[in-house]
Amino acid sequence: MSAMVEVWQAPFSRTPVDAVVALPGSKSLTARALVLAALADGPSRLVRPLRARDTDLMAAGLRALGVQVAEDGADWLVTPGELRGPADVDAGLAGTVLRFLPPVAALATGPVRLDGDPRLRDRPNAGLIAGLRAAGVAVDDDGRGRAPFTVHGTGSVRGGAVTVDASESSQVVSGLLLAAARFDEGLDLALTGGVPSMPHVEMTVRTLTEHGGTVTTTDRGWRVAPGPITALDRVLEPDLSNAAPFLAAALVTGGRVTVRDWPADTTQPGAQLDRLLAAMGAGVERTADGLQVTGGDRIAPLDADLGDVGELTPVLAALCALADGPSRLTGIAHLRGHETDRLQALDEVLTAVGATVQQLPDGLVVTPGPGRPARLDSYADHRMVHAAALLGLAIEGVEVSDPGAVSKTLPDFRERWAGLLGAPAGVAR
Repeated sequence: MSAMVEVWQAPFSRTPVDAVVALPGSKSLTARALVLAALADGPSRLVRPLRARDTDLMAAGLRALGVQVAEDGADWLVTPGELRGPADVDAGLAGTVLRFLPPVAALATGPVRLDGDPRLRDRPNAGLIAGLRAAGVAVDDDGRGRAPFTVHGTGSVRGGAVTVDASESSQVVSGLLLAAARFDEGLDLALTGGVPSMPHVEMTVRTLTEHGGTVTTTDRGWRVAPGPITALDRVLEPDLSNAAPFLAAALVTGGRVTVRDWPADTTQPGAQLDRLLAAMGAGVERTADGLQVTGGDRIAPLDADLGDVGELTPVLAALCALADGPSRLTGIAHLRGHETDRLQALDEVLTAVGATVQQLPDGLVVTPGPGRPARLDSYADHRMVHAAALLGLAIEGVEVSDPGAVSKTLPDFRERWAGLLGAPAGVAR
């Protein structure tokens, strides 16, 4: 007998929302901070890190390699140790674990095997595996270029000149750069083509520099000098990508939402929400509390290249399905290799609620239609739950199967969503 699948009745709103929202720490920054703290020259404290499935798996993977990651209230205390195998790392469905921990495992002594959820085995990783081999690391993947695979660490990595194909994920670049200062020759990393989500690479370079790393931009990539990684206590910014559905709710309901503590200077791609939501007709203002978004009497269509902000696509596509004209979202072919094939999933979800969707080689054209109730799959993807919740605000009768997928980055999303609306958390069964 198959297991019962939870179904969530997404709340519908007849009135404008008016709320101030506080969000936990950035997943992307928490992942980078954990890795750098694990490789540093002393103990570090991470203040208000994100505690969710992806970051808990990252912490557990580091513990398996010999790093102490201890809880101190809401903080994490990270104490580096001798990296060692044999070890097994469960990456779940986390691209950050899949691509950030193998270079760390290469610095360990002994074999480290990495695997995860069934869908993880579909996520492309040939670029990282080839990059590790070019740096002198033995990796056994049976020629798949995907999980499961085993990194055979010898306690050191040669590094030096490495050329990679990172066209499927910027995490290939970030994973190699984060550990590069600990390689014997550092790393002279060159790209064979473009890289999506460049703000995430810029985030990696900035955090590594803040930990004392010497990073130089070259005409083909980046050079990291060998040397120590300085221990650093770090306060984590709120996760701006997780802010997307909350701020977008202001447009859907014609209301007002403020996300607290919006950073004045950040490398998070979610910082571009102010520009993108303004393009869709929102009023956007920095206040003493944070970033305030106000909706009006319409949602304008969007024509945008989202290559640098792909993780915002599900929420923006949901807004496009509620706009007053057709939208065109491009630059996001790499989303086919995320937690699910997000372009196909968005096609199915938006079509189910009445929109017309055309898939492009690198994006979507979304034409709104009369909204209709539907039961939507989460595709085990947290961002697809966010999109469905947003659709449910405007279309009565939207249900979401397996809403627990939000545990990946925001486990209490449904409770926070209900708080936004001043409503019960919705019916789950």
